[in-house]
Amino acid sequence: MSDDGEPSGTAGRPILAVLSGSGLGDCTVVVTRYSGGTKLGTGGLVKAYTEAAQLSLLELEVTEKVAMTEIEVRDLDYQVYSRVKGPIEALGCELKNEEFGAAVNLSLLVNEEKAGEVERMLQEASNGQANVSRVDKAEEVTS
Repeated sequence: MSDDGEPSGTAGRPILAVLSGSGLGDCTVVVTRYSGGTKLGTGGLVKAYTEAAQLSLLELEVTEKVAMTEIEVRDLDYQVYSRVKGPIEALGCELKNEEFGAAVNLSLLVNEEKAGEVERMLQEASNGQANVSRVDKAEEVTS
């Protein structure tokens, strides 16, 4: 937070208050004032910076960051694959890759909060036959 040359507490603090009250994270607001500082006075500056921050947030397109994990499934029997394809989609998994050979190999991008549920479902559906493992934590995806 910075007042960047404005009287102390008249720029950075009001903008930060708007951001703190918005419930947003990973957000930056930059306000540039071209004129009116001495005419506005400290109260007017606080009001101007507060309103500028509020107006910018009204125009903001908000997206949600979701922590994702990659799950690899190896040696999945074709019958099991046909049974789990629907539940995989229903749990919101993104299918990154499918390989069909003697068995099916899958690479799934899964919401980190649902990863355990997906792993259990795959193990239960395959009676423990599928090789299910988590890959390093994937990137965060916006939705």
